[in-house]
Amino acid sequence: MTDQSRTITRKSASNLALAFVLLPKAKRQAMTALYAFCREVDDVADEETAPLEKRRADLAAWRADIRLACDGGAPSFPVNRELQAVITQYRLPYAHFDELIRGVEMDLDTKRYQTFEELEQYCYRVASVVGLLSVEIFGYQNPACRQYAVYLGQALQLTNILRDVRNDAERGRIYFPLAELARCQVAPEEILRLEYSGRFAQAAAGVAARARHFYSLAGRTLPAVDRRSMIAAELMGSVYWRLLCELEGRRYDVFGPHPARLSRAEKIRLVLRTWWRLKAGAARPNYGTT
Repeated sequence: MTDQSRTITRKSASNLALAFVLLPKAKRQAMTALYAFCREVDDVADEETAPLEKRRADLAAWRADIRLACDGGAPSFPVNRELQAVITQYRLPYAHFDELIRGVEMDLDTKRYQTFEELEQYCYRVASVVGLLSVEIFGYQNPACRQYAVYLGQALQLTNILRDVRNDAERGRIYFPLAELARCQVAPEEILRLEYSGRFAQAAAGVAARARHFYSLAGRTLPAVDRRSMIAAELMGSVYWRLLCELEGRRYDVFGPHPARLSRAEKIRLVLRTWWRLKAGAARPNYGTT
């Protein structure tokens, strides 16, 4: 691997990238290449200084190039050239990469979601699919790990949505389902104006409850035989679960200039706790409980 994927991953300072520390070197490098691809296509959609049609064309180019990587061709983009060996070694299917790009493309056209079901299709594409690719790299014995990846991806993305309400509103995006806002008597314009209220906190609690549901499903679905191989995913679950608890402690007041985040010390503690629980043979996940 060249420095391209490592540079992108290091620069992101992502919670997702943090989890790679618990992986063996070869798998860590493979996940770094996969993460760099995900980061690059997501950045294309979020580059609001570029015209919409240019972003659409750029994503089409990424789709064509990753198709070349999956089909044994000669991709042009450096990240895809680095990722190609990973695709071959772990037999990562083009369909998942295509689905991920479809999710990113939704951000070009969709600024509102009517129901949780619509939102969860988006979460599946931009998060669960990344999980499905990741578990192939981690390795597993029981195919139930694929459903685990779907559930955990939903939980992580819903947590992201709660944390990033302000940033998304500044882009004109509202991911909270309109039906949930209506139930709590919150007008979308209040969110765009960054107005916090008890009614908004109630709507946010509804999204958090949905996230908690998926954390619980993930914890129950992960086969015991694969807990060791899924240690990086379990660390991600732990980090984002603590973030969800932090948001709950704030009563979901997410409109301030500083998004909720865990301190470096807290992240290190979770890394060590996840590692220790695995060594000790803990059967329960390190998330889903207070």
